[in-house]
Amino acid sequence: MRGLRAAQRPSRAPARGAAIAALVALAPLLPAAAVALDPHTVDAELPYLCALPSGEQPAKVRIRATLPDRVAVGEAVRPTGAGTTVELPAAAVADLTALKAATVGAETLLSVAAGQNGRTTEVTWAGTAQPVGVPAEGPLALTTTGDVPTLTTDSAGDLTLTAGKLALGLALSTADGAATTPASLSVTCVPAKEAEGRTVLATVPVGAGTPTGSPSSSAGPSASPSSGLPSIPSASSGSSGSPLPSSPTGRPTGGGTSGAPQGPESPPEAAKGPRAVAENATGGPAGRRKAPPCVTEKPTSTSLSAYITGYSNVRKLNGASLIPVSCVQIEQGEPVIDFRPDGTIHLLQKSVGSLLYQGRKQSPPFTSTFLTFGFAPTTATLVLEQAGPMTVESDVLLVFPDNIAETYIRVPLVLRVLDVKVNGTRLDVGPNCRTVTPLASPEPNPAKYPGDHLVLLGKGQLLNGTDATGYVLTSGGPLTGEVTVPAFKGCGAGGENLDRLLTASISGPGNHIKQIQGQTCAVGVEVPTEGQCTKDRQPYVVPKPER
Repeated sequence: MRGLRAAQRPSRAPARGAAIAALVALAPLLPAAAVALDPHTVDAELPYLCALPSGEQPAKVRIRATLPDRVAVGEAVRPTGAGTTVELPAAAVADLTALKAATVGAETLLSVAAGQNGRTTEVTWAGTAQPVGVPAEGPLALTTTGDVPTLTTDSAGDLTLTAGKLALGLALSTADGAATTPASLSVTCVPAKEAEGRTVLATVPVGAGTPTGSPSSSAGPSASPSSGLPSIPSASSGSSGSPLPSSPTGRPTGGGTSGAPQGPESPPEAAKGPRAVAENATGGPAGRRKAPPCVTEKPTSTSLSAYITGYSNVRKLNGASLIPVSCVQIEQGEPVIDFRPDGTIHLLQKSVGSLLYQGRKQSPPFTSTFLTFGFAPTTATLVLEQAGPMTVESDVLLVFPDNIAETYIRVPLVLRVLDVKVNGTRLDVGPNCRTVTPLASPEPNPAKYPGDHLVLLGKGQLLNGTDATGYVLTSGGPLTGEVTVPAFKGCGAGGENLDRLLTASISGPGNHIKQIQGQTCAVGVEVPTEGQCTKDRQPYVVPKPER
């Protein structure tokens, strides 16, 4: 962390002494600076052949990712920033326009062979893309991104990653948003003959004095250095079996397996060899609560990550909605010591953050059930989408040995409705059902923070030599606030307007929120504090919601 910077205030020697003493007490709560490691960037463009309705067509496939330059034995190899761009030729575009497709969404499943010391296993790099327009002619480029498996090994030797078969799923829609017939295409692509000798994406040395010759007779890699049971579990992202992207109307894009790309088959279980880490192998015990991935792709010395969850009352429905466990990533600002005219000393810090779910600034989808109008059981699937910057402002009053902390978190969030069922009958709300404006809280400083946004307040106390109580950014705790849910727009399909129904059912003021943030993980430090981060630098603590 960069050094502290004092604000321009008159000097007071006793005050500065108190400030130094207070900072000593705060030191365990501030992350240390990270040691930067040189990453290895993968950016390979390879020729592929894809089986399209018009026949086998050439395609360009560009594969990007960032990998560690070297890892120690037993250290996780986690590719970050992974993306795949498939450029289909004009003939493929003609196939799509023949089906009257105006937009296309994509899912890719890239088979990657991970090999070390003569042992190989297959993993799948999965990615998805939002729908894009289909051009009238010429090539079509589709870029997908997503989580990819983490690999571990308990033996030294070069670990090579080699590109293989690519399964491409296309979800098609017409200009009016309806699904085409068929609604999706499953396309299989393989490296072309011209790609021979060029498909190795990266070689990551494992351990010091890495051997590069004949297979080693040492124990093979495994998901855990202490495990003697080698196996080939599924990818850590768990996305190799995910469905195709839905069409803009919300309809399924295909039934059964006919429209979904089939992932590369894994070879039979080997006695030894590199393998992917299972989805729940996050460095915590098997009993750790389930949470979505929370990986910081390009951490700095001030990067933090944490999980949040909680409840929000829905006043009109006399009920509460569970806010799902969500990932939040924060970049801490530089702390400033402020000597005030009244003699008090404050440690101020302004940080920025964002929600993260599958590459998007949003919460995971969550389901809430209420009795609408007092009698009809209604279940809604919702998501909170971040519509602007998240700011975290902390003010710690340094009154050694008791330090009082107050933190305001501000973020504009739009509530989006994905699906509604009333008494078991589905209401088609369409793909664009959401609040007209972001959720709005009473703002204590509207001149400085105009516009609609959620405001949460956390209060805590830091006692010298003890843990914090209440809320402090680095250690987490409860945050509370109140929010007004705005009117809804864009709800309905087939000419039916459901805006007024949802507005009458949900919208209104006085909805209390209580959010619980877990202990943060200081992602960029060389050696994270025990109990704060998993082995792959995700938050260790998954909080439980409180009412």
